[in-house]
Amino acid sequence: MGKTILIVEDEPKNMTLTRDLLKISGYETVEAWDGAQGVEKAKSAHPNLILMDIMMPKMDGYAACSLIKADQSTKNIPVVMLTAVGFDLNKRLAKQMGADGYVTKPFSRQQLMDAISPLLGTS
Repeated sequence: MGKTILIVEDEPKNMTLTRDLLKISGYETVEAWDGAQGVEKAKSAHPNLILMDIMMPKMDGYAACSLIKADQSTKNIPVVMLTAVGFDLNKRLAKQMGADGYVTKPFSRQQLMDAISPLLGTS
């Protein structure tokens, strides 16, 4: 496939799980451990898609998503929120910030692929 996905996640276990699921599905990964680092990596790595946690130190996923979508060089990168928060209000806020998708933890490999494949044109 050759597609690169930026994972923005502050919890090491979740980072490892998500990275492993993506790698066995044929994706390359880039990692960031907070929202601020996620914004920088989006600009430097130009990934095909970003998986963004919401609750993180330094900058939350909503703010990071908003900055990524406001930047000319990164605005077209799809952002999928990947979070333990499954409330409709949070989903609406994520969409307002520019998120292209929303996956609630815990998730299965199939749920993850269903969310990202259409955005990567691999469905």
